Amino acid sequence: MPEQRSVTYSAALNEALQEEMRRDPTVFVMGEEVAVWGDGGGVFGVTKGLVEEFGPKRVRNTPISEEGIVATAVGAALTGLRPVVELMYGDFLTLAMDPLVNQAAKLRYMFGGQVQVPLVLRSNIGASGGKAAQHSQSLESWLMHVPGLKLVLPSTPYDAKGLLKTAIRDNNPVVFLEHKLLYFTRGPVPEEQDTIPFGQAMICRAGGSATVVATQAMLKMALTAADHLALEGIELEIIDPRTLVPLDINTIIESVRRTNRLLICHEAVERGGWAGEIAMQVLEHVFDYLDAPISRVCAKNLPVPYSTTLEEVVIPRIQEFISAVRMLVNGSNALESVFL
Repeated sequence: MPEQRSVTYSAALNEALQEEMRRDPTVFVMGEEVAVWGDGGGVFGVTKGLVEEFGPKRVRNTPISEEGIVATAVGAALTGLRPVVELMYGDFLTLAMDPLVNQAAKLRYMFGGQVQVPLVLRSNIGASGGKAAQHSQSLESWLMHVPGLKLVLPSTPYDAKGLLKTAIRDNNPVVFLEHKLLYFTRGPVPEEQDTIPFGQAMICRAGGSATVVATQAMLKMALTAADHLALEGIELEIIDPRTLVPLDINTIIESVRRTNRLLICHEAVERGGWAGEIAMQVLEHVFDYLDAPISRVCAKNLPVPYSTTLEEVVIPRIQEFISAVRMLVNGSNALESVFL
């Protein structure tokens, strides 16, 4: 059996764009510096080589105006094209919230299904070592709150390629958030990879001591921590939801039925984060199965500092995660103790 090839997260995204642009002439890419010839391809090289193959009509550099970029893409999608927008940093989503939230997310509903908005908005989230408060945020919970948007957070090169292909073929607006620390990580990606369905979580590690739900850089941290905790006899079941909208809550619920404990970990700040939504749904469905209060490990409710030393204080660290798991598994087992 031939050895499966290994590619980077960035290259997997690039392949997905190439293959979908070859398959469907209505797909085009737009964004700041996406059509730089030679060694270009945006900040992280995801669109490298596309302008050489498809030309500047299908790979379009844009002015520095996130609101204008997304508004133009909404109009293009309404006329039958399939734009894939790249915003340089996820923090700049704040500048495009009107066309994204008030237009793209609502138009199909407001026109009774007579129009479609097949738009993909790609960007990135997360801290990556000194990018400071305006280039390090994780704002996925903002977008999860908006009806009409699908929300994808791929954690591996395999998922990045398969989920992006699915996003491009979807007839609804999809926000596709990558993580800065993952672009140059490697993983197996088959030559002929098909789409990955939305709303289908992945159990990345099986275990019976506790369920952990995590994405992207936090998923990588959780898997590393699980190896250390296994030496103590703590076997974690780790789930990557892959998409927050739609959310595969059933896989999480079935896991909690087996483990009786749940910890949720994300890089977004704790207050108002998506951990609260998952925790509430688990409480609604399987409260009686819980042997301990649901726990969460999230970023502090602070802007991300420029100093890398201070950044490490704000973003969840592996020791913080391990301590939380130990408390969840070895601490008080009586859920009723919360109310005493």
